[in-house]
Amino acid sequence: MIIKDHWKLRDFRIGEARDLEVASPLFDDYFWMASEVPGDVHTTLIRHGLIDDPFYGHNDQKCRWVEDRIWWYRTVFTLDEVPGPNERMELVFEGLDTFATVYLNGAELGSTDNMFISHTFEVSRELKPGKNVIAVKFDPVHAKVGEKAVSTYWSGFSKERVWTRKNQSHYGWDWGPRLLCAGIWKEVRLEKSRHAKLEHVYARTAEIGTDQALVDVSLEIKAWDCKKTYTAFVELIDEEKGEAVASAEFKVDLSQGFMMDGASIGTRMTGSTRLEVAQPKLWWTHDLGTPFLYKLQITVSADGEAIDSRSQMFGVRSLELKLRDDSGNPTFTFVLNDVPVFAKGANWIPIDSFIAAVPDSRYSRLIRMAQGGNMNMLRVWGGGIYERDIFYDECDRLGILVWQDFMFACALYPDYNRNFMDNVRREIEHVTKRLRSRTCLALWCGNNENDWLYEALHSSGQIPHPFYGEKIYHEMMPALLEKLDPSRTFWPSSPFGGNDHNSRDEGDTHNWQVWHGNIEPRVFGEPQLQDYSIEGLSFKKFKEDHTKFASEFGMHASSTLYTLKRNIPESELVWGSTEMMNRNKDINHLKGIMLMEGYSGIPSNLEEYVNFSMLTQAEGLKYGIEHYRRNKPETSGALFWQFNDCWPGTSWSVIDYYGLPKAAYHYARKFFHPVLLTAEYTPGDSRLILWGLNDTRQTAKRTAEIKVYGIDGRCVYHRSYPVTIDAVGKQRIADITLEELLQDLDPSQAVCVIRWEYGTGEDNFYYFLDHKDMNFEPTRLNVQVNPQDSTVTVSAAGHLARMVKLELDAEWIEWEDNYFDLLPGQSRTLHVKQLEGKDIPWYTLRVSALNGTAN
Repeated sequence: MIIKDHWKLRDFRIGEARDLEVASPLFDDYFWMASEVPGDVHTTLIRHGLIDDPFYGHNDQKCRWVEDRIWWYRTVFTLDEVPGPNERMELVFEGLDTFATVYLNGAELGSTDNMFISHTFEVSRELKPGKNVIAVKFDPVHAKVGEKAVSTYWSGFSKERVWTRKNQSHYGWDWGPRLLCAGIWKEVRLEKSRHAKLEHVYARTAEIGTDQALVDVSLEIKAWDCKKTYTAFVELIDEEKGEAVASAEFKVDLSQGFMMDGASIGTRMTGSTRLEVAQPKLWWTHDLGTPFLYKLQITVSADGEAIDSRSQMFGVRSLELKLRDDSGNPTFTFVLNDVPVFAKGANWIPIDSFIAAVPDSRYSRLIRMAQGGNMNMLRVWGGGIYERDIFYDECDRLGILVWQDFMFACALYPDYNRNFMDNVRREIEHVTKRLRSRTCLALWCGNNENDWLYEALHSSGQIPHPFYGEKIYHEMMPALLEKLDPSRTFWPSSPFGGNDHNSRDEGDTHNWQVWHGNIEPRVFGEPQLQDYSIEGLSFKKFKEDHTKFASEFGMHASSTLYTLKRNIPESELVWGSTEMMNRNKDINHLKGIMLMEGYSGIPSNLEEYVNFSMLTQAEGLKYGIEHYRRNKPETSGALFWQFNDCWPGTSWSVIDYYGLPKAAYHYARKFFHPVLLTAEYTPGDSRLILWGLNDTRQTAKRTAEIKVYGIDGRCVYHRSYPVTIDAVGKQRIADITLEELLQDLDPSQAVCVIRWEYGTGEDNFYYFLDHKDMNFEPTRLNVQVNPQDSTVTVSAAGHLARMVKLELDAEWIEWEDNYFDLLPGQSRTLHVKQLEGKDIPWYTLRVSALNGTAN
């Protein structure tokens, strides 16, 4: 029974009301606000007009009072009958954010202090036939953390967050505002069980042979009637064929002894079996094959009577992280079904500042966009949340691997405090059991940047304290995961490995030479120095990086103009205004300006800022990721920072808050293409080297074509090369001098275009100089709109069009391509969709290029 109706919400000042009075079934809540559950306080207040949209202007500051109040939720539900003999009723809250006290019919059931885990209360005796009243009180964070928040030890962005097991980015980060949420953020339900309850399922592929796969399935039940004989029947079903490919019945009779969670008491019992799957269909990432999923169906019986069941999707696959190659040298390579994977993707942050209000459809759209961007891995970053089920459902279904951080980021955590450590232990156990059967889950990672930043800042003299938190990542987690999920690699931190946890010689790395100007390499004991200069921040630093796995790197770009207009007062919609500065939560705003100064030039107005920042981000990511991919197999992955946004701000994201891709997203679809033709070239080089990259399981036979044009469209150089690239391999195709390529053409008026012949892949444009040094002539764009087919056709007349941009004033607009270059006389017809199924506002269409406008 899901309890989602008739919830109400009200605030109280501390000391204003007595808890048992507010929790009493007799308390008068007639004039309380209607509230949705799942939900949160802020979105309820927005819906009732009691706070202004926190994303508009500086309104996030206007609603800071919300975090200082006590908030109460109440609802009434009707129960037709109370539990019978050998039945138990449990009230389950999948997510309470964060310091909550739960009451049922006036009885205090217990308190919670962890947003990330579910909370179950045994309520068989407290329920009554007819109307029942649930009340939930949320205390403000400051009232619970108290004096601990003034701790002097290091914690980025806030002091109190390290004491709270809640979304760390709620406290503000360098890409999002402080909006300290509270509320019932996940489902509430009443569960009735008879004799026992199926608590956990752990399914994993044990072995894959030539004609058969072995799948191990373990169950854990909580039994309160130990006189019964418990059995489980497990089936692995191929839904395409409509038949079971493997099944087994087995006893669940291994007693793990007495178990107690508050008032919920029973005996923990386990059982396991091995399924033999003949001619298995394997699960692959979408770029390597089909992400086939079987349905795993489990039914638990007591003395032959079915009492509980569960089903989940499951993929048969082997996955390991190789840390040494065949010669014993350090590597960091994921191997899927014996095929080495080059991980291509991005870092995922919380989908919204108000996560509870987000519909599942928004998750589905974003993850489909990741797949459409040729990404095969997403990293769930360690300062947000363990994502909702829909996230992992979609990654399983669409063939995208998940690097899963535990939620510890950029801080020292109080591992000396017993209460805190007990809380963390429960969290690790709960999260591991919840996610360990997910096919997409590739890696458990202990934290984000804590090991690296502690050592670097300690060596710099900025942190005098011990490494608080070390016991969590280096003692507790590995011990628990060895017991609970030995099927996956546990990695203590990101970055980690080598003589500097951000070493390029071992492990994974975060490249913040680009953007933050870090001076690297460094070794243990040396201070972390930074170079805030045009050269020190430049994305050309990527070419010096020969990391084993780049798990975080990136640079800012503005949101789309539509997004800015929607959230900034018109009078402040000016480049350099206070409101524009407020969109950028990264403190040193000069970094973005210097990055643009080095490549595009400094913008002089808002339109140039939007264009130049997007162009610099897109070209910078292209430069770095193509370099990393050419460096395979020494480098085995590139996950840029970041994929999405939690609010409409200026950040490292490639898709803004309203689902509108920036230029870098469309570039990513091309530079992450599984079979890529790429040019190794940096302005100032005397030679251009042509490479072919193949990340598929099949040999790629192609013809590579390279042409050089003047910006007037005149072709001065053309050559083709037949190419055969081994599966998951690469080939150095040609080494050509600039003198040969340019044929006396001025490099400031030249472009190199490489492509696979016969329509395979997309054109890849390279310029011989940085954008600021190019001499683009003005051009004209001809535009034809066909609303019936939802297409726009664009052609360039006279001269090359640099970064053609198509804009519509609506959210969730998906262009087939955007922010692309057009040669003179070239025409592109592009389909467009509104992903929510709404009408497309054609009257708002704007088409432009950096050097031209539409007729």
